Amino acid sequence: MNRRHEVVKENTAGSLVLPVAPTRGRLRPLGLDEVRITGGFWARRRHTNESASLGHCRDWMERVGWTGNFRAAAQGRIHRDRRGREFADSELYKLLEAMAWQAGTSGTFDTDIAALTEAVAFAQESDGYLNTAFGHPGQQPRYSDLEWGHELYCHGFLIQAGVAQARARGEGELTKIARRAADHVCATFGRGGIEGVCGHPGIETALVELARLTGEQRYLDQAALFVDRRGHGTLADSEFGRVYYQDDMPVRRATVLRGHAVRALYLAAGAVDVAVETGDDDLLDTVVRQWEATVARRTYLTGGMGSHHRDESFGDDFVLPPDRAYSETCAGVASVMLSWRLLLATGEPRFADLAERTLFNVVATSPAEDGRAFFYANTLHRRHRGAVPAVDAVSPRAESSLRAPWFAVSCCPTNVARTLAQLPAYLATADDHGVQLHQYADAEIATSLEDGHGVALRVRTDYPSGGSVTVRIDRSSSDRPWTVSLRVPAWTAGATAWLVDPDGTRRAVAPGMAEVTRSFRPGDEIRLELPVRPRWIRADPRVDAVRGTVAVQRGPLVYCAESVDLPDGHDVDVIRVDPSVAPEDGPDGTVVTAGQITAYDAQHDETWPYRPLDRAAVPPSADRTGIVLVPYHSWANRGPSTVRVWLPAVEPGRPAPPDTTPTGR
Repeated sequence: MNRRHEVVKENTAGSLVLPVAPTRGRLRPLGLDEVRITGGFWARRRHTNESASLGHCRDWMERVGWTGNFRAAAQGRIHRDRRGREFADSELYKLLEAMAWQAGTSGTFDTDIAALTEAVAFAQESDGYLNTAFGHPGQQPRYSDLEWGHELYCHGFLIQAGVAQARARGEGELTKIARRAADHVCATFGRGGIEGVCGHPGIETALVELARLTGEQRYLDQAALFVDRRGHGTLADSEFGRVYYQDDMPVRRATVLRGHAVRALYLAAGAVDVAVETGDDDLLDTVVRQWEATVARRTYLTGGMGSHHRDESFGDDFVLPPDRAYSETCAGVASVMLSWRLLLATGEPRFADLAERTLFNVVATSPAEDGRAFFYANTLHRRHRGAVPAVDAVSPRAESSLRAPWFAVSCCPTNVARTLAQLPAYLATADDHGVQLHQYADAEIATSLEDGHGVALRVRTDYPSGGSVTVRIDRSSSDRPWTVSLRVPAWTAGATAWLVDPDGTRRAVAPGMAEVTRSFRPGDEIRLELPVRPRWIRADPRVDAVRGTVAVQRGPLVYCAESVDLPDGHDVDVIRVDPSVAPEDGPDGTVVTAGQITAYDAQHDETWPYRPLDRAAVPPSADRTGIVLVPYHSWANRGPSTVRVWLPAVEPGRPAPPDTTPTGR
């Protein structure tokens, strides 16, 4: 057997509270009962998620009638009273999943889960089918619109919620509802049944996870069947083509992710789950190659995916315009899901690198500081200041100019909520030899290794604002040597990271995994020193849209210029920067870079905008200044503004600003 699919032997001391629980793979995930985030960047966001976002999502779904849909279905009035899009049911299921994971770590939300589950239960039909948009008198028949109906997609999120309840709080009514729905899916779409797939993948990961939970082979078989059916033209063509829902070619023939970004990423995650559980190396290798090509040619600096607004899809290779970056929040969540599964399967840290980039610069960007408004799309360049949305109105547009409290399509708020609720499970893994740390946050970790050897670690860090990560061994129940591995992020390339062993030995470490193996004693400490400082970033020259520009990244964080930091009411499009002068840390977590603000005469806007290179009709005037940059994830928290990540460099032939040190604001 390929070591990539080395069986992870059953470990009764291992976690049961796992969002993803593969039975095979190079690494064993640690669950919410083994990893606790105790402070720092992610603790603050998880607290906001628990105290504000979950209740916010619950209240909005009640307000706009999505929760009421289930009551209306049970009472026979759904054909006239239903509210929301055809996939609105899935948002309640994602909220239930988020609440279940949160309940498993804090004991909260049990009452909410019970009330919402009761509403859902009344709407389930005797054969397990559950959907408020189809199958009732006055509605379209079941599965009459596989392209756009999202019935299996909704079933998938219902199943995920049921799995979350079983693992976090023990099997309850929600889990039973989910199992009945899964049995219905297998009976309806199994061999001899409907030879189709859902226009929006998502059922595949859910069925595999239910198979892992229950040990029932039929759920895994059905997931594999859905993966293999995809790409054979079972769905009708659309205005976007069959590529939109990945029905243009079989999964095993595709070389890159394409079509609707969220659909593509969910499908790839499901394919990895199927490959891992069936030991299918060829399928796993295919998805790895798709991931590699997508990361190399179709991914934004932030980790965002999807450059087409009209169909929310991937563009062609290197078509990554910053001002048209759709970079949907849900695509960021799906990317993290895929990267995590590939990390567990292969043990390769590059997958954790992309997950880190995406978590900090897409997932963390979506929610406002108070957790009650969200970005759906994540542009890298906004040219116009937005209007503050009403706090009591639904935003009809996904690409709203500022974070909105709710959308007509509100898949992103609930997706962020469930991701933050399960985030501790993405921090660390174990194998036969020790513990691996993949994401950095103040945390406490306690688990048992393969032979029952109990270990406990405490992580303290100022990451991502600083680069110091200290791992203290609190417990080691055996004298045998074991290994602590720490990921050295790919962004450290070109700089030097240092690892300090418990005996004080300090050594340079390259991107990848840095390991310390010894017979640890309580009190031993390992320190990783990462070179967190601002650096210029250039894009591959084939990315036409940003040629002649540069960006700033500091550690894992991408930075941006925001108009609220510019003098005299300027917008960000007047900025030019000098990449020959290194950016420097400024006050309050900002970065300051040498640049100039270019003012144009009003007449300039009224003339022909194209001129010979050797002269300009209206010479601009440039004032040297220190340009302040802020973390991209924080933009638009201070009111309407314009923003850009990629900053035009001083043009060739123009005088550069004086090479002096910027002084800050």
